[in-house]
Amino acid sequence: MQIYRLGNDSGINLTLDTAGSTTQFSDAVNILIIALISLLILLTVGGNTLVILAFFVEKRLRNQSNFFLLNLSIADFILGTFAIPLYVPYLLTGKWLLGKFLCKLWLIVDYTMCTASAFNVALISWDRFLSVTQAVLYRSQQNRPCRTVIKMAAVWILSFLLYGPAIIFWDFVPSTEEIPENICVAGFYYTWYYLLTASAFDFVLPLISISFFNLSIYCNIKKRSRRKMRRINISCNQFSDLSRDKKVAKSLSVLVCIFAICWAPYSFLMSIRAACHGYCIHIYWYDITFWLLWTNSAINPIIYPLCHKGFQKAFLNIGLYVTKANIFPAETYAHCYILS
Repeated sequence: MQIYRLGNDSGINLTLDTAGSTTQFSDAVNILIIALISLLILLTVGGNTLVILAFFVEKRLRNQSNFFLLNLSIADFILGTFAIPLYVPYLLTGKWLLGKFLCKLWLIVDYTMCTASAFNVALISWDRFLSVTQAVLYRSQQNRPCRTVIKMAAVWILSFLLYGPAIIFWDFVPSTEEIPENICVAGFYYTWYYLLTASAFDFVLPLISISFFNLSIYCNIKKRSRRKMRRINISCNQFSDLSRDKKVAKSLSVLVCIFAICWAPYSFLMSIRAACHGYCIHIYWYDITFWLLWTNSAINPIIYPLCHKGFQKAFLNIGLYVTKANIFPAETYAHCYILS
């Protein structure tokens, strides 16, 4: 008898014995799981779809900072449309029935998108840090789209390189334990030193970075607020910039807390699980931390865009357009035709 853990960090143990039987949930538990996963998918896909649509609908949103938000939403959108739905039948049946190729693809997408989400959060924080602490230099670089594209591409490349090659080639390592056909796990699943190193890059470094950027922004705003108190003559522009930067600091502080809550338990238990082969901590704790990590992709489109008035206005316009299209479809399409 041998026990494996499903998927990237999935939510059920599969026990294989000589008869080939599998453990299954009761009907009530299955219904609850489907309902919760459906809600998670709906929030993840719906929220990130709104962000992506708003970016393309509202031209004023197409600046450097919002390009990074778009990058984050694309990563979270792919998780919601591919990684999570593909996992549902695996969780309910206890078997991977889609073949080895789709297994590898699913693992690569899952790991890469989760890592890209973390890297994008760090990139957004860095961008906000520069906009507050080096405002003049930051504004002078707004008309350089090549740099923005390079940063966005670097996120995807680094995210893939962290786990992708290992998922593809780990099976060729001579000492690797053979995994059954109906189980979909990465070959390094119990290699604690690799997971610990990877966690340092996809969680520890981003967390340190966004914490540093947030603290620096807070100190900068506090310093400027003291100057404002000493000086009676302060221009409207300076006051507006200070007010805007305070909003940035508040949104980033929420970001740090949410990111730490969603990622820390998963990264910590993942390394412990690998070191003790999953026997030292109850399996349900792993399940909770894994789903908490995926939940971060549903929360991201709430944290960032809803703190941005431009996105709020774009969301409202999209909602009004959809409502009008449903009530007066002929007039709406005619209007679109005339505009085109």
